[in-house]
Amino acid sequence: MRALVQRVRRASVEIAGEVTASIGRGYLVLLGVGHEDAREDADRLWAKLRDLRINEDADGKTNLSLADVDGEVLVVSQFTLYADCRRGRRPSFTDAGDPALARELYEYFCELVRRDTGRVETGTFAADMQVGLVNDGPFTVMLDTDLL
Repeated sequence: MRALVQRVRRASVEIAGEVTASIGRGYLVLLGVGHEDAREDADRLWAKLRDLRINEDADGKTNLSLADVDGEVLVVSQFTLYADCRRGRRPSFTDAGDPALARELYEYFCELVRRDTGRVETGTFAADMQVGLVNDGPFTVMLDTDLL
């Protein structure tokens, strides 16, 4: 699994001109599922992200976790994180998980986040979404379970 995590001041998802999800301070998580991923990958990814100290303390140092700042989370499915651009001009997405597997693991990951976080919003799986955000920092981190 891959997660592009953006520390945000606010983020939202809009579908067909209507805001369907929004958060304040916290993380926008763009989540990609690979064809070899399993629940164990979601468990490992959330455990890393949940405890990652990427929020600033009173001295401006990144010493605080999501829980330390009572942060919110917006999770959006993003199969394009598995784009392979090595050949030609059109990305290949053959490393992305089958939609049924991806949906199952996306929903499982969201359950994990809800278990530990006060406010969780989600995008709509496989929908045409417009994602808006104000990146805090900017601060963006890529997590890949193959590298954790």
